[in-house]
Amino acid sequence: MQLVPINPKIFDPKVEKFPIRKGYGEGLLAVGELNHRIVAIAADLVESTYTHHFAKKFPERFIQHGIAEQSMAAVASGMAAMGKIPFMASYAMFSPGRNWEQIRTSICYNFTNVKIVGSHAGVTVGPDGGSHQALEDIALTRVLPRMMVLVPCDHIEARKATIAAAGYEGPVYIRLCRENTAVVTAEETPFELGKAQCFFASPNPVVGIIAIGALVHEAMLAAKQLEEDGIPVKVLNMPTVKPLDEAAVLELAKEVKGIVTVEEHQIKGGLGGAVAEYLSSVHPTKIAYVGMKDEFGQSGEPMELIKFFHLDAPAIVLAAKQVIL
Repeated sequence: MQLVPINPKIFDPKVEKFPIRKGYGEGLLAVGELNHRIVAIAADLVESTYTHHFAKKFPERFIQHGIAEQSMAAVASGMAAMGKIPFMASYAMFSPGRNWEQIRTSICYNFTNVKIVGSHAGVTVGPDGGSHQALEDIALTRVLPRMMVLVPCDHIEARKATIAAAGYEGPVYIRLCRENTAVVTAEETPFELGKAQCFFASPNPVVGIIAIGALVHEAMLAAKQLEEDGIPVKVLNMPTVKPLDEAAVLELAKEVKGIVTVEEHQIKGGLGGAVAEYLSSVHPTKIAYVGMKDEFGQSGEPMELIKFFHLDAPAIVLAAKQVIL
């Protein structure tokens, strides 16, 4: 897999930062202008999910459903059955957290063309505390048959993911973060549903890192440190967790001695689980997991929590060194 172009300022301490959810708002507005079948539904959190731009531009195609996520899923499924393409957004703790059964039965079981947008995922929700930090949503959606799961790494990729999801026929879950996040990609960075991208590649790598979401930037910082320490490394961004880009994972596993998976999510059921499930049957590989270790989040500043839960670049460097011992 060849390197793709990314933001040249990625290692600059002053790299620009934006909320990943901002890209959803931009993407939704863009597809709304192109396709009159696009409709948006919100469970009260219109501005927090960046749905307000669409609501202002297309009020006739926007539904303020109120705080009733289970009902919102049923309404979205019904609208999809009538030919609409609904994007329904809320905090990930509430959608898919609270309305999982309705998503399972009304949307996935019936294979309706609904896009579920879960914002404010991960510990970087920060001061809102553990009750609002969705750390299980990838597992909840990845297990559902017929569901695609997208985890963009910055606001540019979130915009591209939203546009791509609109053109895909079937249920899609898009996971977004609240906090300002380093811009890792560039406008020319390719994006394709189901495909990984190589963001960092030393010659003859001995360790591979596969990362998703807001932690891709930490993975890149870790890669730079590893290379400076004399450990060649390759980093893959995996914006589509399901279906997993198995060819890219297998190619990486055959190149390196061990792999580190990095995610702002429970280790069990997330990206790490997906990579392990696949490799165990085709190419058993030593894997280290950077993620939440069967624990809840807690209140704190976003970067304090990233460090506290050992999700930062130093933790990734340590895991990489341990996995190749």
